[in-house]
Amino acid sequence: MTLFDPATLLAYAAAAALLVFIPGPGTAWIVAQTVAGGTRRGAIAGLGLETATLTHASAAGLGLSAILATSALAFETVKFAGAAYLVWLGIKAWRESRASAAGAASDVPASAPPIPVAGHRGVYLRSVLTGLFNPKVALFFLAFLPQFVHPDRGMVWFQFLVLGAILAVIGLSNSLLLAFAIGRLGRRFKASPRWVCFRQRASGALFVGLGLRLAFQQRH
Repeated sequence: MTLFDPATLLAYAAAAALLVFIPGPGTAWIVAQTVAGGTRRGAIAGLGLETATLTHASAAGLGLSAILATSALAFETVKFAGAAYLVWLGIKAWRESRASAAGAASDVPASAPPIPVAGHRGVYLRSVLTGLFNPKVALFFLAFLPQFVHPDRGMVWFQFLVLGAILAVIGLSNSLLLAFAIGRLGRRFKASPRWVCFRQRASGALFVGLGLRLAFQQRH
């Protein structure tokens, strides 16, 4: 007996694609990272988010997501940890914009070296943490994935992992397309210190907003 039948996988892939294409915090994160550092940085951020997706899928299969669903303390702990992390990223981006503002005030020429951005490894790790620290994602897996899992076919944990991998592939494809589009549009602004300052402050405000949004989310 196979773990999945074609009809189940097709229905799941269609539902997952619809969910991925609906703009949300993940989309905002990819846009912010792409604007801050270009297409490659946006793609790496997307890879980090989908790494978190696979982690959540594995956790759901092992029953860890059930803890978040039944324990108010666990939910609140993860929620506020994630919110604090996003707010910290926002404050950090806003503070770093001061260097860009100073460059703009002194009329730094367009050929001046760009303001340094976080390394690719740092962007990847931040993106993984951003995805992991969102309890709503864990609850999503608990509510959505079980509809396509067949315990009678065995290897339940592996079924969760396969479904999570499908969702991650769809999500990463969406992130790459988004990063490419935003990256192309953003090239014309790269040389402007004022634009660098603006995008850092905009990213900072976006991160703080995402953190506050997460902090006020309820379990139901």
